[in-house]
Amino acid sequence: MREFDVDAPAAERWGEGLVAVEQGEPIHLDVRLESVHEGILVTGEAETIYRGICGRCLTDIAQPVEVEFQELFGYPGEEATDFELQDDHVDTGPLVRDTIVLSLPFQPVCQPDCPGLDPNTGERLTSEAAQEPREPVDPRWASLKTFTNDDDAVATRHDAETKEES
Repeated sequence: MREFDVDAPAAERWGEGLVAVEQGEPIHLDVRLESVHEGILVTGEAETIYRGICGRCLTDIAQPVEVEFQELFGYPGEEATDFELQDDHVDTGPLVRDTIVLSLPFQPVCQPDCPGLDPNTGERLTSEAAQEPREPVDPRWASLKTFTNDDDAVATRHDAETKEES
């Protein structure tokens, strides 16, 4: 068994979509290699930073990503495994890349409760602005403003409509 603590740059841009690990971004690896009957068992952790834009408000974000991985690198000609030893060497690059890319968020946000953009102005909303009632975008929906979840308001409106009909 051998253990390695390695810092290496990302060889290329990892990821597609709104966020990715950029080329040259430092990746910290803590790797353990164990010789087993079928080959070399690689266990480890990788830490780096992904960068991109928030899926709601389009601001720049940079967040840490930490992943764990474990894979068996089989001897050539032995039982089929996803990875094989190459000239008695283990290339963890594809394993680390795949693990990190699969852990990247599909819809990243700058904060969990990001209110996004105002549909009318396109400006970034603040938490307070997101809670304030806004005029509807389409006037055909304006009559829906009279509906509410408050039972007292519904009862009062129903009583008023009943009196008008009689």
